[in-house]
Amino acid sequence: MAPTVTRRSGFPHTRKDKEILKRKHKEDGGGNIVGIVEPWTPSSYTALKALLSARLCAAIWALINDCDETYNYWEPTHYLLFGKGFQTWEYAPQYALRSYTYLLIHAVPGWIYSSLLQSNRMLVFFFIRCMLALGCSSCELYFYRGICKEFGANVGRLTLGILVFSAGMFISSTAYLPSSFAMYMTLMSMGAWYHQSYELAIFTTAVSTFLGWPFAGALGIPIAYDIVYRKRQATMFIKWCFISTVTVLVPMVQIDSQYFGCLVIAPVNIVMYNIFTSHGPDLYGTEPWTFYIFNGFLNFNIIFLAALASLPVYGIVQYVVQLPKKSNVYLPLWLSLSPMYLWLAIFMLQPHKEERFLFPVYPLFCLAGAVTVDCCQKLLSLLLTVKRQHYLNHTNWFALAFVISTSILGVSRIIGQYRAYHAPLEIFMELNRLAVEESFPSDRPINICLGKEWHRFPSSFFLPGLNWNLQFVQSEFRGQLPKPFSPEANGTSIIPDKMNDANIEEKSRYVLLSTCHFLIDLDREEETAREPRYSKHASEWTILHTVPFMDAARSHRLLRAFYVPFLTEQHCTYINYTLMQSTKWKPKSRYSGHL
Repeated sequence: MAPTVTRRSGFPHTRKDKEILKRKHKEDGGGNIVGIVEPWTPSSYTALKALLSARLCAAIWALINDCDETYNYWEPTHYLLFGKGFQTWEYAPQYALRSYTYLLIHAVPGWIYSSLLQSNRMLVFFFIRCMLALGCSSCELYFYRGICKEFGANVGRLTLGILVFSAGMFISSTAYLPSSFAMYMTLMSMGAWYHQSYELAIFTTAVSTFLGWPFAGALGIPIAYDIVYRKRQATMFIKWCFISTVTVLVPMVQIDSQYFGCLVIAPVNIVMYNIFTSHGPDLYGTEPWTFYIFNGFLNFNIIFLAALASLPVYGIVQYVVQLPKKSNVYLPLWLSLSPMYLWLAIFMLQPHKEERFLFPVYPLFCLAGAVTVDCCQKLLSLLLTVKRQHYLNHTNWFALAFVISTSILGVSRIIGQYRAYHAPLEIFMELNRLAVEESFPSDRPINICLGKEWHRFPSSFFLPGLNWNLQFVQSEFRGQLPKPFSPEANGTSIIPDKMNDANIEEKSRYVLLSTCHFLIDLDREEETAREPRYSKHASEWTILHTVPFMDAARSHRLLRAFYVPFLTEQHCTYINYTLMQSTKWKPKSRYSGHL
């Protein structure tokens, strides 16, 4: 008979317990135990090295895909560190939708790094990103160990392989967004749930809800159901909900109220705005429910489809293979995967859809996809029955083929996105290089202007100096642009003028083109009165540097989504992302006397 294993919260306490928990029963198709094996899984050290390597690559090469990341997080962080940055209406005290506490978690390490090493601001940007990479990979490691305990070694190692190479995890892991922070906390809360560390699961869910994104609390509903109804630990649940709320929310309210200059509970404000105002949920346009299907496939390819099919496939396997009933100490599969389905159901019904809204459940796509692959291996084992052999002995080829193929697609997506859209970062790096080589004045403002490309600005961390200013010129965008924070010492608590919460255009944000020293623009063939082709005005602008940028409208849909050597170049169209200098402004060159 098989040894009886009693699960404990956390790690096993005795050597005997550890040995028993490491063993996996070897079964034939009917569930009869015929031996004991120990499927190989990467050690914690190996897993961390793989995860951290992937996340550090993201810290260096991942693009800023959302202007919300720049203007709502990088810009106010730059303001906290260097006294200068853009303010959106969400940070205006009369609205106060965002939390300075969340910013300080990132700004304080950046301040320490900058103070100790006196490095330039671009390096501070990448340091903060590397810090996010370390935090994410550590949370992923805990999640991976929890999966191994709850779902077994095969699902654990499959999930790890998918996590490392998926394009979705690449773009979300180092994004400076509350939805990415909520993803970190999802990794922790789900990992703690699988470890049966319920107190930690409750606490990290609270951190995700209050400090990250209020809507992330929905992911804690299955955990609450398990604790209160299945485990009958309602008292412990209430106790830790109270402890978590006081521990997280009280300091947060104090910090935010100090910065805003009035009592502020930011999570309440954002919920009130998005649910109880007429324009909150659909202010920036709506998308059909299929938006997340296409987006999920782009970032996770067939993993996403496998994840959606995880519960139906498991039901088929349970009926056909007749798996032995799991002990009550394990979670029912429907419950352990329900956070993913619940999140998709909630956000598919919302009219306003964005890629980042799915970040919190990206790791659950990886887990659910791995569960589907494991189930398919069991079905293959039934079809290729070899008497008295474990299903992994002759189906590992299937799992390996799946991980390799999805990894190739994931890396193809990552490379394709970088090659197609890295131009804004490269242009600003080139501007920094020019600033080092040329004798630009440091005692008066230098204006860098953006028109239609305002949303691709990588942040003030990429401006060459504090006397360099980003300015906006008119374009076909007719919404509200951000404005600089007040230079006063209490700038965060000053109510700015000409701010609104309805995305109504404020023309005071624009400057005259004649005041621009530099101009950055995407050189499209189409032009309008507000978006002329500046590169063709040779008498006004001198082209300093160009970088190819993919013209998505004129490129093959599949080959612009996934990079295929040679084919992508042949079937995709590129236009110039251009850095220009005003011909009316020519500072003396350090080397040649002119620019």
